[in-house]
Amino acid sequence: MSSTFFIKKKGNPKLAQKGKNTAVLKRKGDGELGGKSKLRAKKPNSKYNEEISSDSETDGPIDPRDRQSDEDSEYDETPQEKKLRLAKLYLDQLKEQDDYKAEKDSFETDLIAGRLQEEVLEQKGKLQRLIAKDLIPPDASEIRMLRGHKLPITCLVISPDEKYIYSAAKDCSIIKWDVESGKKLHTVPGGRKGTQDRHVGHTAHILCMAISSDGKYLATGDVNKLIMIWEAETCKHLYTFTGHKGPVSGLSFRRGTHDLYSASHDRSVKVWNVDENAYVETLFGHQDAITGLDSLSRELCVTAGGRDRSVRVWKIAEESQLVFHGHEGSIDCIQLINEEHMITGADDGSVSLWSVNKKRPLSTVKKAHGCHGDAGLEQPHWVSSVAALQNSDTVASGASSGCSHNSTIQVWKCGQNYRGLEPLFSIPVSGFVNSLKFSSSGQFLVAGVGQEHRLGRWWRLKEAKNGVYIIPLKRKLPIPEETKIAE
Repeated sequence: MSSTFFIKKKGNPKLAQKGKNTAVLKRKGDGELGGKSKLRAKKPNSKYNEEISSDSETDGPIDPRDRQSDEDSEYDETPQEKKLRLAKLYLDQLKEQDDYKAEKDSFETDLIAGRLQEEVLEQKGKLQRLIAKDLIPPDASEIRMLRGHKLPITCLVISPDEKYIYSAAKDCSIIKWDVESGKKLHTVPGGRKGTQDRHVGHTAHILCMAISSDGKYLATGDVNKLIMIWEAETCKHLYTFTGHKGPVSGLSFRRGTHDLYSASHDRSVKVWNVDENAYVETLFGHQDAITGLDSLSRELCVTAGGRDRSVRVWKIAEESQLVFHGHEGSIDCIQLINEEHMITGADDGSVSLWSVNKKRPLSTVKKAHGCHGDAGLEQPHWVSSVAALQNSDTVASGASSGCSHNSTIQVWKCGQNYRGLEPLFSIPVSGFVNSLKFSSSGQFLVAGVGQEHRLGRWWRLKEAKNGVYIIPLKRKLPIPEETKIAE
């Protein structure tokens, strides 16, 4: 226990005050605090002295009450000043909210304007999203094959939400597949010939199918001249349309409606209303069996005329048609890219791009999939199917060969204004590529492959497998900003 001694000298009050300060300092340490210690504390070069210099300027220790009073005087404000400060703060908050709202409204306005502009271009048939430049070939290990049909796949469609694939085959069956898992969700088995009176479903080769843009209805057409309408969700049979006098070879729903267009080997195009379960009208013009049909949102459809070597644009409301020529062989497949451009494929091995405003192709690639056979007797691989990623610059074609199982799916880039086709990459498959479809988002391509051509049995490839191929469409990774700057 330490003791504190106060030394008081008479007649000198300053020395008395000095003694008090010395006593306070002495309580903080051990040993004496004489004149040397006091001089050391005031030494100008001392680091310790620099750190406590603000306190050491006073003659004695600072009273905490004095410091509190200084703070109160520094931050004290009148009621008027407080109101003014809060008002300024409130105005600043309102300004921030207004700026954020203005920025958000500007972004939404730009977004809506962009969408409206796209819709206008789409309606005019001039929308061309540039996607092809970013596509790269998929790895073979990434391609999946779904097997379930006993005979060659002839046609397929993808649901608008891209969750399901519907396929049909020469075994007269329909299968609904789950895209993610690859599992069968529903199967409508085919019936034997002569059992159509008691069998619910097809009893002859199914050649074509279509799904409505809202995913409500599925339509299928067969060699027995029948069109069947199904509830897409449950695969429940709803209606059967009759009226064609030959095999039904093409089906398409007009986008945004439940109007159905059908084409047949009887050389006619028919219009149906599925909601009313009603026939509307028939259009004639082709000189040979129609082999393919497609439509978008306009009240028109396009058809491939097979061996009459014509492509026709049917204006339904006007009951008129436009006739186009260009291929040298039978035109077996057709697909619209947008409202004014389309792609076709023929058995002469050529692929052509068309505009509805030009009677001749804008571009044609001959021997698009190469040739087969001995030197001097080479024959081009048939182009048996085509597909288009709608409103983009990306299309695909599928080839078939009667002499080789080495068929291919070729992905193409369309040139500006569709005046050219540039090959991007090819995917080898075994068998006849009878049907091709892009998913609406462009995330994958689906191919229906079989041992035989969908329209006949001229050749059969025993090595091939009947199945549905799901081919992912991979894209190049974007270059990081740091790399762009460095370059």
